[in-house]
Amino acid sequence: MSTTMTEPAIITKHVIAALVTNEPGVLAHVAGMFAARGFNIDSLVVGRTENPEFSRMTIVVTGGMETLDQVRKQLAKLVQIVKVVDYLGTDYVERDLVLVRVSTPSDRRRDVIEIADLFRAKVVDVGHDELMLELSGAEEKLEAFVDLIAPFGIVELARTGVIAMPRSEKIPGKIPNAPRTRATRAGSADQRNKPASDIDPKDLPPG
Repeated sequence: MSTTMTEPAIITKHVIAALVTNEPGVLAHVAGMFAARGFNIDSLVVGRTENPEFSRMTIVVTGGMETLDQVRKQLAKLVQIVKVVDYLGTDYVERDLVLVRVSTPSDRRRDVIEIADLFRAKVVDVGHDELMLELSGAEEKLEAFVDLIAPFGIVELARTGVIAMPRSEKIPGKIPNAPRTRATRAGSADQRNKPASDIDPKDLPPG
């Protein structure tokens, strides 16, 4: 008796940007759609754009490409959603921001400041035995920074979540090395087989 082996689904990190109208309940609709399909949202940020009628929603989620592509298409059908773009396979810039209060007794304060300087973090508040640091950058950079200062004692930490925007088109011959696409190791190995996006990322206005 033969059995058919099913290949495991390829799990990838997706950064999805959605342009939404400023109406009550949009956030609940979007979060509910992901939750109903078993996706854990790693990060969800909503902010204003250059147009006061619209907000920009950036969602970071990890899952299989085929299922997540169906969710993306269903998001696009919501009345409040104007545009939806999955940045997988696209060169883009992402930023996250962290504020962290670190315990810094006088004999260890210099060590914390040296680590902050290496990461170009800013000291934004000084207490008798604490420092508040601010750092922005890609998720990996922030996580490496937090790992290094954790042994000193993190009193409190807050992060904004990821925002992202596609890079501008490059002029041929001007930049020899194109930026690498941000994707997980599992996703980058299967880029040739990913479903084509319905919407060009350039269609999404800045903001």
